[in-house]
Amino acid sequence: MHENSRLMFERHALAYFRAASRVLEIGPDGFPSAYRRSVEAGSGRALAWDTLNLFRDDRLTFVASSEYSFPIESDSYDVVLSGQVIEHVRKPWVWMRELARVCKAGGVVITINPVSWPYHEAPIDCWRAFPEGVRALYEEAALEVLVSEWGSLELQGFKRYLPGASQEAYGRRRRLVNRVLGHFGVPVERAYDTVTVGQKSERQPRPAN
Repeated sequence: MHENSRLMFERHALAYFRAASRVLEIGPDGFPSAYRRSVEAGSGRALAWDTLNLFRDDRLTFVASSEYSFPIESDSYDVVLSGQVIEHVRKPWVWMRELARVCKAGGVVITINPVSWPYHEAPIDCWRAFPEGVRALYEEAALEVLVSEWGSLELQGFKRYLPGASQEAYGRRRRLVNRVLGHFGVPVERAYDTVTVGQKSERQPRPAN
């Protein structure tokens, strides 16, 4: 999880969490995750928040044997959330249908994914997606896209920017040098991300071709 991902999430997705929401987070970055901390800080209350990953950890609610099959009943969650996950999925069009399956009708699926972040295996790295690409994945899974935005909200105040990683990915010395040079018009590297929210309707996903 990096700073811009959190900022984009808070601007575009935070409002879709309700007090009674039952949440499933896929691939949390911690326990509690950064997204959960943002949600609960904004609402002032704890939500029913389950977690899922492929890698075993006693703190997880569920461990999946496959990225395309979750050990969860259909129509279980008001919010299905993932951040920095979709780029590590080989077949995101199949994976998105599984997110939609475990989401309740009327509930929402939220994804946050890097656009500019450099190649990073975890253990694989497959995709970078702008809003039109993510929209296609949501529509294929019968999810109505409510919002899909890309951009960067971190490191405000400089004249020029270069898409890349967040400054937090680098050492303290390089971060300081970058900020100083930025004041003189040298492009400052920062991360760009896409955040998308889609609502599940009663219509079932179309079968895969």
